Order: sequence, then C-alpha cells, then structure tokens
Amino acid sequence: MQLNELNDNPGARKKRMRIGRGIGSGKGKTGGRGGKGQTARSGVAIKGFEGGQMPIHRRLPKRGFNNYTRVEFDVVTLRDLQVLVDNGTFKAGDTVSTAALKEKGIVPKNAEGVKILSKGELKAKLSIDVERASATVKAAIEKLGGSVTVKAKAPKREKVKKDLKTGKAVKA
Repeated sequence: MQLNELNDNPGARKKRMRIGRGIGSGKGKTGGRGGKGQTARSGVAIKGFEGGQMPIHRRLPKRGFNNYTRVEFDVVTLRDLQVLVDNGTFKAGDTVSTAALKEKGIVPKNAEGVKILSKGELKAKLSIDVERASATVKAAIEKLGGSVTVKAKAPKREKVKKDLKTGKAVKA
C-alpha cells in the first residue's frame, strides 16, 4: 500500500448542504427557517413556549423541599485513614482534624464538616477531632488506644410563644 492509495471508507465524509441556493436545491427560498411569523425573525428565544397552552413546567406540581440550613458533611472512612497512614500523610499517634484534612487536600477547603464512617479497617492509633463520627468508629479507634473528639453542635434556639392575654414571651 502506498501513501497515495490511502482514502476514507465510503460514506465517511458527507458534503454539507449549501442552503439558500434556489428552490431546486431543496433548501432554497427560506433556507430552512420556515415561513414568516415570529420565528422567521432573528433574536427569537421562546424556549418552553407551547403556543399559549399552559407550559408543562407550570402544569406539573412542585415537589420536594430544599433545606437551606442543612449541613453537608464530607465523608472519610476508616479505610481512607489507613491509606493516609500507609502513604505517610499522617503518622501513627497524629491528630486528624478537619483543618488538617483540608490542609492536606483530602477534603475540599469549603467543606462544612467531616464525618468519619466505619467502612474498612484502621490499624494505626490516631487521635481524631471532627464534627461527626459514628459509634462504631469511636469504638474501633478507642480499641486501638486512640481518641475521638466530636465537636459540639451549635445550640438550638428555644421556641418562644407569646401569651395571648398578656402579650409577654413564654417558653414553649
């Protein structure tokens, strides 16, 4: 085979349709833009418009609820911690905190908190200081001689009602 004998498979390349080249071309006159009216003009953006019929996004009911006060925790497992000890990121006896995990790039810098879960196995003694940890994680780490410190939750606001007769605030 010579270089001059190389060619594409039949049908691999298709010539583009040249529009606006007369009625006989099949894409002449309006050039694929339809005929007259709003959509024949430039700058038309009627996404979701159904010709005056109530659009589907308004016919369907709203579902669900997005809690804006929800705290999303980044999950780190015991297996992840063991891998970090094995590769030298942390040493046995070190304190693993949310700040340390952010600093080493294990969790994102904008993480709201870290939760340790018990998937996998940990062999090294570590001191852990995070926002959440499961009960099995606490047991596993304390069994190895380490410690788990869970940061205190923010205090809940007390519900206060007004007494209808006096108008004064009363604890509910």
